[in-house]
Amino acid sequence: MKKLIYIPLILLAACSNKPKDKKAELEELKKQQAELNSKITKLQSEVGTTDSTAAVEVGTFAVTTGEFVNYVQIQGRIDAQDNVVAFTQSPGTITAIYAKPGQRVSRGQVLVQLDNTVLKQNIASAEAQLALNRTLYQRQKALWDQKIGTEVQYLQAKTTLEANEKSLAAVRQQANQMRIISPINGTIDQMDLKLGQAIQPGQNGIRIVNADNLKVKADVPESYAGSVNTGNMVKIVIPDAKDSLDTKVTFAAKSIDQASRSFAVEVKLPTRKSLRPNMTAILKIADYTKADAVVIPVKAIQRSEDGDFVYVNNNGIAKKVVIKAGATYGGRTEIVSGLKSGDEVIIDGANDVEDGDKVKVTQAAK
Repeated sequence: MKKLIYIPLILLAACSNKPKDKKAELEELKKQQAELNSKITKLQSEVGTTDSTAAVEVGTFAVTTGEFVNYVQIQGRIDAQDNVVAFTQSPGTITAIYAKPGQRVSRGQVLVQLDNTVLKQNIASAEAQLALNRTLYQRQKALWDQKIGTEVQYLQAKTTLEANEKSLAAVRQQANQMRIISPINGTIDQMDLKLGQAIQPGQNGIRIVNADNLKVKADVPESYAGSVNTGNMVKIVIPDAKDSLDTKVTFAAKSIDQASRSFAVEVKLPTRKSLRPNMTAILKIADYTKADAVVIPVKAIQRSEDGDFVYVNNNGIAKKVVIKAGATYGGRTEIVSGLKSGDEVIIDGANDVEDGDKVKVTQAAK
């Protein structure tokens, strides 16, 4: 095996020492050149040629000034301004029920009557005694006006009458407490009472809701305490009711809750049949508004260690412009400095260009 390898090497070395024919060598090189040119042409047809002077196709955005509004979005719930539970003030047994769930009631209307038989008897007795004492007082006063009798007799009759009047008023007050009365105008939302049922104060009440006077309640994070105040514009969306409206914040608390680090806000709602208490509501509170702001799509902004920048179409040439960005909302960013009205910012294809590249605008947006 060693001899078979050694002999060709000697022959190859010997051949390499022979003088070459320059003409033959030239022909060989031309042949190689033709083969390379053929391969280059074939590859160019497959992958395409790269022209460093070709313009990059981009989409641009024409900068103008206009109103920019930044919103704080939070979740709240609808609550009734008047949402109360009416209870009896005295224990007793139900003898009559004058209302039912879903019924609309008025303030002061009697909804449930408790057994007040004994109090009725006491009232009748007090009224009879009052009538007698009033007659005695009137006669005693007539005598005293004529200087007949003593002043003591007159004062005793007067005192007895006044005491009887107060006693009757107290008994009547006790009788009034033997019933459940609606404290507001509204609709009975919850009621679970039956005839003959014994009830106690603070138990087994009747929930009454005034659905014509609704509001949205929500808690705003402490970080917005300086920008969210009473009077701020707010957009309210009620997903379940498929409803929305624009209004203002009617109340913003001044104190911060220590547990949640937030403060309460309320927004009064107009009367709408589609709205109900405890519905979920989305609040978009305007915490920052500028009338003549420069605003561009957020996707046009690029970031580097040196700060934010955009590319501007400057007569067909991409120009890098350093900017200072402000608030961002809804895919739009306010530009505090660096751009002006009339600039043409590159938005589509911005990642494919560099400062000084030729660009060709294929789509322009406003």
